[in-house]
Amino acid sequence: MDEVVLRLDRLSLGFQDGAKLHLTVHDLSLTLWPGQMLALVGESGSGKSLSALSILQLLPSQARVSQQSMICLGSQDLLQLSANRMQTIRGGRIGMIFQEALDAFNPVRRLGDQIGEVLRLHQGLKGQVLYLRGLALLEEVGLDDAGRCWDAFPHQLSGGMRQRAMIAMALAGDPDFLIADEPTTALDVTLQAQVMALLSQLKQVRNMGILFITHDLPLVAKYADDVALMREGKLLEMQPAKAFFQLPETEYGRNLLTALPDSRVKRLAKPAKPRRGLLKAENIQIQYGSSRGIVRAVDGVDLVLSAGETLAVVGESGSGKSTLARALMHLLPWHDGSISFLGESMRKPKRAQLQAYRQQVQMVFQDPYQSLNPRHLIRDIVLEGLDVHGKRLHRQKRDARALQLLMQVSLGEDYLMRYPHALSGGQRQRVAIARALALNPRVLICDEPTSALDVSLRKQVLDLLLDLQQQFGLGIILITHDFAVVRYMADRVMVMKNGRVVETGCAQTMLKQPQHEYTQALLNAVPG
Repeated sequence: MDEVVLRLDRLSLGFQDGAKLHLTVHDLSLTLWPGQMLALVGESGSGKSLSALSILQLLPSQARVSQQSMICLGSQDLLQLSANRMQTIRGGRIGMIFQEALDAFNPVRRLGDQIGEVLRLHQGLKGQVLYLRGLALLEEVGLDDAGRCWDAFPHQLSGGMRQRAMIAMALAGDPDFLIADEPTTALDVTLQAQVMALLSQLKQVRNMGILFITHDLPLVAKYADDVALMREGKLLEMQPAKAFFQLPETEYGRNLLTALPDSRVKRLAKPAKPRRGLLKAENIQIQYGSSRGIVRAVDGVDLVLSAGETLAVVGESGSGKSTLARALMHLLPWHDGSISFLGESMRKPKRAQLQAYRQQVQMVFQDPYQSLNPRHLIRDIVLEGLDVHGKRLHRQKRDARALQLLMQVSLGEDYLMRYPHALSGGQRQRVAIARALALNPRVLICDEPTSALDVSLRKQVLDLLLDLQQQFGLGIILITHDFAVVRYMADRVMVMKNGRVVETGCAQTMLKQPQHEYTQALLNAVPG
């Protein structure tokens, strides 16, 4: 019996604008075999995710697929199937790990209900058998407290924990093929290695074909069998992964490999001179009450940030990094401790003091889809800070300032009048960074600012942040799991685990000679 393959044949799709169709994917032909991991790589906006969504007929309503296109699962053309027939394919024979986990989950239903629905529809499970299988899936993807996660709502988990739950739901239907759209974007290095090892094992044991959409080239080099490189909706080259990393066939492929931040040296050697203290936190404690007792999300954390300094905060998902960042922004209360800015206490700030503080301390959030207002144009989003802080510009100057900010993050004039849903994940993240820079802040808190960006743009954004830091003495708190970014940018590193700081010190020293076993484990998990 011949093996069933998943094949895209001359796939072309675009978006209707009146009588004109703007193509975003041009004549894409790919074949995914059982037991193969095919990495689909390329810059943000190259059409990778749209091509994947077309397989399961999950494209936006305004998208149009050309008549000559075919997407075949074996001998079946999926584009010709009815909606009811596609429901048996979607989540069953073909599973999908979506890029935006929070957006993919239903926010008003518990995770267990959503994972259980897949188990019930595609495997016929119910009752205790369904529950135990669901817990096993959550444990399989690295969620230790599976019972709590099963009962939790999506917003009650960290970004990395939500992503793991999304992977568990994609596996619940026991699929023949799995589409993984940036499955490790929100994950720390140890979990990233765990998830990729799991996918690789499933590929081998179950002979499952995996379409791996990513911009993480080290992961591609370690796990993928073959590489398909896209740019501007077109397939530029496709070859075995080993051959691609030895010698790409195209100039674009060669440029992509050289665009990674140098993980061995910092780009800028900063002068050793006294720096003015900007932000200081002492003994910050944040706790939550739940049916399972008190959870200490942040437990006695001290932090000092100086002008012109980058402090990298690293640790596994759920270690308290993002919770600490939100406390520093006064977006959630802390149980005990103190925060001061330029020597002035922010324990109980008055309204005017808090507004002035937030003008000086800006944040780039981890999930740009949730932090950008879906009803606002990009032009208005990037200037939102100016409007809020009473610095509204005249219309002509307003458009010029918005364009200047977008160009700083490599977005052009044609993005000004778009809405967030019309942008890719990486493009939305660039908009979020542009918005944070609009007020020329003194401190920038970046929660995974480059996790959704491709390698070439990642280096551009990091260089932009370093240039701004050098020019204005910007203090940066960088929350990340990418140690190449840590080496490239950070002056100091603070390692968190279970809400506590386990190690802190000079970046170059710590990354070469980590003292704590947890830091050593994090560094050992980084793909080569």
